[in-house]
Amino acid sequence: MRGKWAAGIVPRNFAWVIKDQLAVCERPGGYGVNHRRVRRQEEIIWIREQGFTRIVSLLPSPHNLHAYDELSMPWRHLPFAAVDDTGTTLTTVFADLQAQLEAGDKVIVHMEEVGDRLQGTMGGYLLYSGLVPEGPRAIAMIEHLLHRQMGPAGRELVTAAARLGEAP
Repeated sequence: MRGKWAAGIVPRNFAWVIKDQLAVCERPGGYGVNHRRVRRQEEIIWIREQGFTRIVSLLPSPHNLHAYDELSMPWRHLPFAAVDDTGTTLTTVFADLQAQLEAGDKVIVHMEEVGDRLQGTMGGYLLYSGLVPEGPRAIAMIEHLLHRQMGPAGRELVTAAARLGEAP
């Protein structure tokens, strides 16, 4: 590929959670009626060209995972539906992210959009990993990093993450 698109385009709402290690973005290509195949390809190319070693999809469905294979981009699907057991799912997601980051991977995580659920999951990860000592600070940090206020659904996920480390 040649020309100005050879390096791809930055995914919408891209932001670092942990500089040069962990980032978030909207689903490559957009979501719903705004999803575009060409845009998805360009965004995956950008992700690959930036040195990311894995895309983690938290979408409940396996939509468009084949696109990562087509562009030789390693991926992991950790479905996180609103109806899932939050504690179990967060434990799985956090342990997987921790293992990938400890292995030196550069990871980008997405849901349909960068909204409360993704914000809460990332705030919960900061708490789970010990990078931030308490829930309110994790919430404030994620709000600052993503330039978006976290709503009740996200705050509940951070609270659930805080409970994961508590003794029964």
